[in-house]
Amino acid sequence: MMAPQPLIKSNQAERTINGLPTQVVCTEFSNYIFIVLTQYGKIGTLVSVTPDTRSGDISVPMFTSRVLLGKDEPLTHVYAKNVATFVSQESGNRPVLLGLSLKDNGAQTMKTIKDMIKSCQVW
Repeated sequence: MMAPQPLIKSNQAERTINGLPTQVVCTEFSNYIFIVLTQYGKIGTLVSVTPDTRSGDISVPMFTSRVLLGKDEPLTHVYAKNVATFVSQESGNRPVLLGLSLKDNGAQTMKTIKDMIKSCQVW
């Protein structure tokens, strides 16, 4: 008999980026993917990123980002869309709920974080 599958799949990764301990936690729920990116040990700003189904051109998906909790800053939306776009596309266009709490949000950090997300992929 096979062991029952957990109802919620979750993976995490931890790495030091530019001297900052960085954690990534990816959790799959039935209707969305929840990702936490933190260098502070907390969820931080909560952003919802959803594929925009109104876009006629399927080859160029559009995404709508909305800050649900925390500071609503332009950079937050850029960051959230950057991370969530590839997750949403790889998970069958599911919405992504993203917790962002980063001290360092440079381009190199972003690239490393994307690699970390891929390493703890749950979709």
